[in-house]
Amino acid sequence: KLLKTGSAFFSPAESAVQMANAYLKDHKRLLACAALCEGEYGVKGQFVGVPVIMGAGGIEKIIELELNADEKAMMDKSIDHVIKVTEQVTL
Repeated sequence: KLLKTGSAFFSPAESAVQMANAYLKDHKRLLACAALCEGEYGVKGQFVGVPVIMGAGGIEKIIELELNADEKAMMDKSIDHVIKVTEQVTL
């Protein structure tokens, strides 16, 4: 009954299992993950949710998708929010 319309624990748990399997079994799997960007998507030194290749080396590659203007604006807004929250937490 608790899973009537879904649950907030199932999806994050499944994602963690997929990441662990990709790492432990070197699957080179494409996953969405918070990764330290060093220039990708115009971001440097911030952890951002992006598509990555996950394997035995952890995050082995960040996949940089070509974004249209609207998608780029949404990504920038999200990144700005992450930066502001990070600054508030680290004060």
